[in-house]
Order: sequence, then C-alpha cells, then structure tokens
Amino acid sequence: MAGLTRIFFDTSVLLGGTIDAGAASKEAQAVLDAVAEGRVSRPTTAWHCCLEYYAVVTRLPEELRLSPAAALQLLEAEILGRFEVVDLPSSARLSFLRCAAAHRVAGGRLYDAHIAEIARLAGASVVVTENLRHFPSVPEHPFRTVSAATFLRELGKSGPKDTRSVARPKH
Repeated sequence: MAGLTRIFFDTSVLLGGTIDAGAASKEAQAVLDAVAEGRVSRPTTAWHCCLEYYAVVTRLPEELRLSPAAALQLLEAEILGRFEVVDLPSSARLSFLRCAAAHRVAGGRLYDAHIAEIARLAGASVVVTENLRHFPSVPEHPFRTVSAATFLRELGKSGPKDTRSVARPKH
C-alpha cells in the first residue's frame, strides 16, 4: 500500500471495529487498532457514515445496543477523534443526484453511491468496507474497494505509516 494518499472507511468497518460481535468483528477491530496505533495515515470517513454509525449502534439488539450518550462518547473518541470526517459539498449535490438518476441508482443504493462519491471527492485511493457487494452498483470511481481482511494483509506488507497528519486523543 505504499504511496496511498487517503484511505476511506465505510460504516461497516467502523461498526465492526468498535462493537464486538464475535468473529465477524475481528478484522474490523484490527483495522481500527491499526488506525489508533498510527499505522494508517490520513484515515477518512464521511459524516454520513458517522450518522449511520450512531443510528445503528443505538438500535442494535439489546445485548449490543448502546445508549445515545454511550454512542456519542464512542463516536467522539474512536471516530471523530481519529478520522478526518468529510462530506459532499453543497455545490456537488445536484450533480451527484443527476448522475445517480442517469445510472438508475435506486432505493438504499443511493446511500452507497453517496458514500462512494464522498470518498472520490476526498481523494480516496482505497475504500475499506465489509459491504463489498454494495459498491459495484455505483458509477465508476477511481479507488479500489477492499474488505478489512484484505486491507490488513496489504497494510502488513507496507509497514508503519507516517502519523504526523493524524490527531489522536490521549486515552
């Protein structure tokens, strides 16, 4: 992964990385550990992903569900405190919707297309997601889409990243 300019993380990795759902969370947790350890430079996510994260963790099954206060605390510490959070600029919103309509993007796939467009505009070279099947249905974007397991394998081959551009809270 040498030379990567920006790694973008989808909601599915943020969720699996912070909520222990057993074996299914293992790789996502290791990815967020790598972010916390500074082995990923310039980690990025979307404001949309932050909202989706909060919505999901506050409606999970009771044994995993967080209260709104706990969800906010975890979101602040683990995501807002470690990631650059980007959004679709207002000047790009109408053209995004026009493109989505032209590509016949419908239903919930619009949200995936929205996240992909934010990643593209943020200059992402890789999008890390556990929902790989969601991204092929969106218009072509100049980034690779990989699972957390694939990202970890590639990260292991490239060694530690420069962490000077990433602000991290002290725990």
